[in-house]
Amino acid sequence: MIVIIGNGISGVTAARNIRKRSDEEIIIVSSESDYFFSRTALMYIFMGHMKFEHTKPYENHFWKKNRLELLNAFVLNIDMDNKSLTTKGGNTIKYDKLILATGSKPNKFGWKGQDAEGVRGLYSKQDLDYIEQRSTRIKKAVIVGGGLIGIEMAEMFLSRNIKVDFLIREDYFWNNVLPNSNSKFIMKHFDRHHGLNMIYSEELDVINTDENNEAVSVLTKNGATIKCDFVGLTAGVSPNIQFVKDSGIKCNRGILINEFFETSAKDVFAIGDCAEFKIALPGRRPIEQVWYTGKIMGETLAKNLTGDKNAYNPGYWFNSAKFMDIEYQTYGTVLNQLTEGQEEFVYEHPKQEILLHFVFEKASRKFIGINNFGIRMRHPVFNNWLLNNASIEEVLTDLKSANFDPEFYTKYEDDIIQQFNEKFGTSIIVNKAKWWQKLIKA
Repeated sequence: MIVIIGNGISGVTAARNIRKRSDEEIIIVSSESDYFFSRTALMYIFMGHMKFEHTKPYENHFWKKNRLELLNAFVLNIDMDNKSLTTKGGNTIKYDKLILATGSKPNKFGWKGQDAEGVRGLYSKQDLDYIEQRSTRIKKAVIVGGGLIGIEMAEMFLSRNIKVDFLIREDYFWNNVLPNSNSKFIMKHFDRHHGLNMIYSEELDVINTDENNEAVSVLTKNGATIKCDFVGLTAGVSPNIQFVKDSGIKCNRGILINEFFETSAKDVFAIGDCAEFKIALPGRRPIEQVWYTGKIMGETLAKNLTGDKNAYNPGYWFNSAKFMDIEYQTYGTVLNQLTEGQEEFVYEHPKQEILLHFVFEKASRKFIGINNFGIRMRHPVFNNWLLNNASIEEVLTDLKSANFDPEFYTKYEDDIIQQFNEKFGTSIIVNKAKWWQKLIKA
């Protein structure tokens, strides 16, 4: 029997792919929800764009049809000697192989008042239900933390005309990830949103409460008091592994694994947000908490457990997100600061909210990565360029082949190339082949 703790993208992907390759009995254990759902869609439920049932990729009958048993339970500990789990209700579950896919939890840093009523993160279905239940009494929220979840929460509140003060301890938004030019671009976009008050270089110190332990204001480290009806804690997430640590499996920030997802315990594996590679792959982080890496981990582990052993190999980094109205994608490696031997080229559209940030090797001219804002790019095309060590000149010449909106390059590709030529003294000529012809070759 294979037992999977966690019904997120990693655990469910592993279960589905094991079932395709094996008749092994499979149990998926989760205390969050009965059925797998798209976590990234939580904000859209709150905003009225969809219902919760629309976030479930599979019909309820899918699980029985594929002989995947679902168990709504909270696991307290793992007995590795007897290969068993104990749940909150006192039940025992035996396993032959155990997959830990327990996900993440919002960070808390010991702030006074962090567990008061009216204080919450945005990660689980329970978080969404809590915020929804309190939303009618919220006129103003304070959000703490300058990442993607915070912006999602801000957009949720603004959709209901709830004012938002957003505390960010850095000078620039998300500047541990984005270069300053990218941060400034996004910050200008935030300024255009009525009701969103971005407060930079400021940190939470205390959450003040009333006699009913309800949040009523926050005190910042600079001594400012900000009144509010809700405090959103979105200062990142960390692996959800406390009961795993207590069970004796080796952990650091996450559950320590090798390239085959094996933990320190026999027949116990970890994937997704909760897992930490003992040796990270070149150019990647030891903990990778994004949707697509969780999916790849689930697929790869399923092969490993059914006789086709493979090391984790996610390829080149890519990710996507949304900052209010601006879509963001990144392919390859674009760090918040250039490293030695790197060069950059940033193009910002003079009228529209569009920015392209290219990074390449100064000596070899090899293309390293791109951040793009306001337009959608084609992942297979960029992946092909990265795999084949394309030069920055090759990428720029054929850039329209990577874009979902070729009309943009029909109108502005000459301007992009001209700016690059002027900055670097090159003489790139735009490739006039139709964009779809280049896509087919890629």
